[in-house]
Amino acid sequence: MAPRIWTAALVVIGDEILSGRTQDKNIAQLATWLNAQGIRLAEVRVVPDQQAAIVEAVNVLRARNDYCFTTGGIGPTHDDITVDAIAAALGVPVVVHAEARAALADYYASKGGLTEARLRMARVPDGADLIVNRMSGAPGIRWGNIFILAGVPHIAAGMLDALTGTLEGGLPVVSRTIGCWVAESEIADLLGETERAHDGVSIGSYPFFREGRVGANFVVRATDAAQVDRVTAVLADGLEARGFEAVDGGI
Repeated sequence: MAPRIWTAALVVIGDEILSGRTQDKNIAQLATWLNAQGIRLAEVRVVPDQQAAIVEAVNVLRARNDYCFTTGGIGPTHDDITVDAIAAALGVPVVVHAEARAALADYYASKGGLTEARLRMARVPDGADLIVNRMSGAPGIRWGNIFILAGVPHIAAGMLDALTGTLEGGLPVVSRTIGCWVAESEIADLLGETERAHDGVSIGSYPFFREGRVGANFVVRATDAAQVDRVTAVLADGLEARGFEAVDGGI
């Protein structure tokens, strides 16, 4: 029987992401962290700072994945509406979390104190737990299978670090790359046949144009390292049998 695959989704929240003014770095960061927990990032949505959009995305994605993460919109300003939107999605009120308030009061004791704006960062959907934030005092939030993280990548990274080892997952995905100076279209049948012949293995193809030549890197992924090595060898042999030189590690 195939092993249970645990999945997660990410809702990236912020007008600045959609406008192109800010480039998102949290997708790759979360995907890498999740893989180490034995969880696969299955889908990502980017939504504006609009309550209806956040509610719809969170409710859909939390229902069809084991975990749903959000990034962005939990700061001290008026347009930071993630907490309110997720509370609406859950049908619960927003409350000030006593531990969050205490942590913020301590953090800002020498920085002007806990203002009304800063107190906004202690607000959570009723029934939530906190995710420790050692970087800036304002905690992340967990409610059931929803994890509400900061949008600033290094702060989100610290929150993920605090969550390490606390989520149930399966086996991490192992990958290995080989490269070749070949157009995908020339070996599409080889890729498909190799993947179909090995259950539990996926082969991704990533073409490029470099030095005036067409090539591609092929990434073999599975939860079994020995199987990844076997399939990589099979693919390399298939490429070389067709007159193409495979390069271990990619090009």
